[in-house]
Amino acid sequence: MSAIERSQTLRVARMEPHLQFMCGPLLRYDNVDEHGIWHGAALIVTADSGSIYEPHPTLSYDNLPTPPSINLGPHPADPYSTVLRTSPMASQFSPSSAFGNGETFTFWRFLVKIPLGEHEMAVSYSINKGQQLEFFVPGRNQNMRWAAHSCNGFSAGVNPDDFRGPGFKTGYDPVWVDLLTKHAEQPFHVLVGGGDQLYCDIMMREPEMQEWISGMKPEEKKRCQLTEEISTALDRFFFNHYCHAFRSGAFARANCSIPMVNMCDDHGALIDGFGSYPDDLQLSPVFRAIGTKGYFFFLLFQCFINVDVDGIQDKPDQHIYKSLIIGSPGPFISFRSHSFLTYMGPQQALLLLDCRAERKKDQVCSPAQYEKVFQRMRALPPSVEHLVVQLGIPIAYPRMVFLETALESKLNPLVALGRNGSLGLSGFVNKFNNEAELLDDLNDHWTARNHKKERNWFIEQLQIFARTQRIRVTFISGDVHCAAVGVLKTLKQKNQAETPPLNDHRYMLNVVSSAIVNTPPPNGVITMVSSLATKVHKTLHGIETDETMLPLFERETNGKPRKQKFVMGKRNWCAVDRDERTGDLVFDIRVETEKGCGVTVGYPVRTPPPGWKPGRGNDSSLLK
Repeated sequence: MSAIERSQTLRVARMEPHLQFMCGPLLRYDNVDEHGIWHGAALIVTADSGSIYEPHPTLSYDNLPTPPSINLGPHPADPYSTVLRTSPMASQFSPSSAFGNGETFTFWRFLVKIPLGEHEMAVSYSINKGQQLEFFVPGRNQNMRWAAHSCNGFSAGVNPDDFRGPGFKTGYDPVWVDLLTKHAEQPFHVLVGGGDQLYCDIMMREPEMQEWISGMKPEEKKRCQLTEEISTALDRFFFNHYCHAFRSGAFARANCSIPMVNMCDDHGALIDGFGSYPDDLQLSPVFRAIGTKGYFFFLLFQCFINVDVDGIQDKPDQHIYKSLIIGSPGPFISFRSHSFLTYMGPQQALLLLDCRAERKKDQVCSPAQYEKVFQRMRALPPSVEHLVVQLGIPIAYPRMVFLETALESKLNPLVALGRNGSLGLSGFVNKFNNEAELLDDLNDHWTARNHKKERNWFIEQLQIFARTQRIRVTFISGDVHCAAVGVLKTLKQKNQAETPPLNDHRYMLNVVSSAIVNTPPPNGVITMVSSLATKVHKTLHGIETDETMLPLFERETNGKPRKQKFVMGKRNWCAVDRDERTGDLVFDIRVETEKGCGVTVGYPVRTPPPGWKPGRGNDSSLLK
């Protein structure tokens, strides 16, 4: 190809009038209403000083009945690109103090409504008649194909180049390129972010945070007042970090071509383990500011929500998003929880449960949030056969109670040495209250001692819901940086046959897909979790429920037999589709074959439709 031909191929239409993109366009899916209208939104963030707002920015889109080839050309917000209709949100965030030079930025939200046709359609769109991008919507009676991912970033201390295979500019891209390749072969309608869509832990490197992080003892941290300098640093960090992460690399190609539905977890909106530390630390002014500001930017960038503009009323026609369920005020942040229950086709629905905004060391979600969520679930249309419940942290997963007990012990010598900085073990304790670094992660888990009662209640309520509504419930989760499948099912009684999954309302898979970017745990951890996967747990026997793990990974990605059949310690994502012949929902966990290669192999698992008759029961009881 000649230089002229390459130039013509890569040329991108310029926006008229010009906009200086900081981030976007990003796409969000909300719901499909009873009239077959697809509801979603697009978001762009522009720099006021480099943009022309007369007339206001516009988004134009066209429905294309015959899907064209998918366009993954230069991204309009990519810093290496030649180019940096509907009413906008025109929500201006002006962090002039955060940037110190009076620079301001504007968030523009464009609400998109598309009447669904008989068949799947491509939708071509552009901002100010600039670069043409496209996404896909299903046919009116079609169940959606969707992709789920989590942990889209690297933990502190991980070198991204270690995961950069041949042909890639960065270790962030390989598995995303695989997802986009599958999207080009058969497009996804929704991209589900199951938590940690970016990693915010590096906020602790901000200069203004150093005195609070390193110069104060734990008790001083709790008493420290929020200064203007720290508040400014937090705004600056979250804004810049989001703009960079969401406009870069293959992830940016995905979030502008597959409408997102996202839920937050600790790393991706707040800070590692937020909500699982002791109350006195969580209530301290600086910690509360981290939580409040982090959640504000999560809502803004990932959900396209500004509470000051949109309000907190989620009754019909009182909020722009029909899928939204607003819960109670968070105990440590100044926002209410935001869960989503959305249409994924005539036979399937998706619940993204906010397990972070209301979290405390002894609570995942409040009784009020559960009550509203179950009320909304009971109103699902009779055609729905599958409800997928997205939980950031797995609910059916091997326990580590012995490790939790050891780390909480005041007699643990490693914790004592870490607090003293002895033997190079200072990293064994966190920088906030000198407790064991892993303890907040263990306290986060549904199987932690403090959450066990709530977990068991929640599972029982979902069983009652499944039986009475005749809807199969399946969980999808992330967080743990590996792939696995947990199983809840009816307990086999002595001298009786096991209940077939098709007829078992208690049969619930917990598909765990994590991480699409981050490094897997060390082999020793994978071995330990695999050994724990075979342990018999009796905690749910009182409600006639058994729990186990599925030996899904009997072969390596190269086809060779493997010993650890329950857990796969490689990067991965999950493709989800409904088998229209059987009614099964198919979860295909796509596992990277070799580190950084950008190629995956599938490990599919099926969950059957409900084969039992609707039962009777009451699922309105509240958590005690």
